Amino acid sequence: MSLTVIYIHGFNSSPQSIKAQQLQEYFVTQALAETKKYQLQIPELNHQPAVAIAQLTELVAACDGANILLIGSSLGGYYSIWLAQQYRNCHAVLINPAVYPYILLQQLLGENENIYTGQKYQLSAQHIKQLQALEVDAIRDPSKLLLLSQMGDETLDYKEAVDKLAAVEQRVTAGGSHSFENFISVIPAVLAFAEGKDAKYL
Repeated sequence: MSLTVIYIHGFNSSPQSIKAQQLQEYFVTQALAETKKYQLQIPELNHQPAVAIAQLTELVAACDGANILLIGSSLGGYYSIWLAQQYRNCHAVLINPAVYPYILLQQLLGENENIYTGQKYQLSAQHIKQLQALEVDAIRDPSKLLLLSQMGDETLDYKEAVDKLAAVEQRVTAGGSHSFENFISVIPAVLAFAEGKDAKYL
């Protein structure tokens, strides 16, 4: 089985984030891309949700029905939930996902700056409406999703994801942080989940 892995970064993040870099490092050290069994894509997403989801939709469509694993961090988890419900060939692993970003980001309206790229922009009510349009009220196929959450998340209340995704397989651990500490150690289990194998040791 060939698998395209798409890492979806969070709000004001980029492909230069720690988890994205760890994922790239893992693919290199394990020579996964060389086997042609795996492909890794880490797009730099636009700050506008409507544009970001269009970027991701284009990537998924370009895979032409091949198996896809979405690894979504924070806001990227929110995008991943929506994509996994839209496309039958997508599974998603959600890393400390923001399940109500349209509420959380109300606090940050106004000027924002991407911490990695330095890009400045205005976060507006239009951004919030675009996020609300991506809300998934009911998970049609819970088996396509895996939630990885750390209770020590200082940015999000981990219980929100646990409750909203109650039907989804979950691995919730004590401690940690919003950045999801020691992410690199769970990558093998994340790939195993996408291949339909047992990921219980997460």
